[in-house]
Amino acid sequence: MSSPIIVHRGLEPYEATFAAMRAFTDARTADTRDECWIVEHPPVFTLGLAANPSHVLDAHAIPIIQSDRGGEVTYHGPGQAIIYLMIDLRRNKAGGRLFAREFVHRIEQAVIDVLAAYNLEGRRKPDAPGIYMANNPWQGAKIAALGLKIRGNGCTYHGVALNVAMDLTPFSWINPCGYEGLTTIDMKTLGVDVTLQDAQSVLAHKLSALLAQ
Repeated sequence: MSSPIIVHRGLEPYEATFAAMRAFTDARTADTRDECWIVEHPPVFTLGLAANPSHVLDAHAIPIIQSDRGGEVTYHGPGQAIIYLMIDLRRNKAGGRLFAREFVHRIEQAVIDVLAAYNLEGRRKPDAPGIYMANNPWQGAKIAALGLKIRGNGCTYHGVALNVAMDLTPFSWINPCGYEGLTTIDMKTLGVDVTLQDAQSVLAHKLSALLAQ
């Protein structure tokens, strides 16, 4: 099974990427290669399909965009490694379909592996998609968010966002992922000096490898 193609889209407004993901998924056929899109967004709050708008406490003039992913409200901004996953789950596992739970598990494992490469310990949290810090003093702080759209035909888009070196202040203007008081963190605050480009590349290649298994 071939690995997804890695596509670098650079700094791009969320609305443009959102439209492109849907257009790609609308147009793909059984022969279309899967793709991982590396992108960085200007500041934006995005709402999942079931999001409660009251979790945006004060947007401070940052745009709020309704998306069609799962999950609640989150923030995207410069210094965040975002990988969008255009994957056909029907053909992404030897002998059959890759189911949603395993798909999420592989995405989370990719983030855990990337953090481990920089001597950071990330962990999953039951019933709360994403990756959280496992070590004190930041235990429980969220460092990566996950939100997906899986269509009835098994094709996915949206993806994962890893906080690398960003202004975390806008997270305090929302209840991140719908959780009041949830602490968010980035790799820089944890003492990791890595460029966004390097973190993007490592995460994209780790995801590509795990999703090709």
